[in-house]
Amino acid sequence: MYQEERMLQIVEYLQLHKRISVDDICKIFNVSRDTARRDLVKLEEHQKIIRTRGGALLPSLHDSVRNYNERLLTLSAEKQAIGQLAANMIRDKDRIILDSSTTVQACAEKLNVQECSVITNSINQADVLSGKEGVSIHLLGGRLQKEHRYVYGSSVIATLSHYFVDKAFIGVGGIAPHGLSVYHEEDGMLMHQMMKQADQVIVLADHTKFGKKFPYCFADLSEVNTVITDRLPDAEILEIFQHHDIEVIVPS
Repeated sequence: MYQEERMLQIVEYLQLHKRISVDDICKIFNVSRDTARRDLVKLEEHQKIIRTRGGALLPSLHDSVRNYNERLLTLSAEKQAIGQLAANMIRDKDRIILDSSTTVQACAEKLNVQECSVITNSINQADVLSGKEGVSIHLLGGRLQKEHRYVYGSSVIATLSHYFVDKAFIGVGGIAPHGLSVYHEEDGMLMHQMMKQADQVIVLADHTKFGKKFPYCFADLSEVNTVITDRLPDAEILEIFQHHDIEVIVPS
């Protein structure tokens, strides 16, 4: 069977079963794990699927914004690589903001400094950082979004406006020529305030975020200093980044 035929049948399988694993592909099509992974990479390049740890799911499931624990599993290796690069940018005695995204959590997990002050609206980030000596944590107070494990609301934005930090690390739903976007308006408003309080705005985004548009656009690309990702975007997006003087960092 040709790869194109297999890819078509993988998508048909997903439409019925919603998810597929590498092992499923190996058994159904009698192919090696390397071949199965190549099929998934190709389908992802065509934006037909979203790769997850050990398999794939349809983009429609991704775009509906799965809960926090489910999102932690998606492209976890890529997120860990991005998180390490982000953590490498944090210096001793930095004052930073960490938002509530799962990719930013990878940065929190990798953080390794003697002294640092962190402001966050994420109960997960606060929990991860609580075990690190020398890290001072200010957990913002507000209304709890239980499914995605962050606090939000006008009181959080008002409190944020009184803090100034060296760096803000922000995760996004999508990065497109028109700007940064997320699914929920209240999330976007809070993230934009975080960006306004920082000397340097660093966006953490895996390659699947490029070219995507979510319902609420919360910031223009001109407000971003650095994008850390696992793979360079296409030439069109890269040219727009260069126009806005955005530094792009990828694993070497």
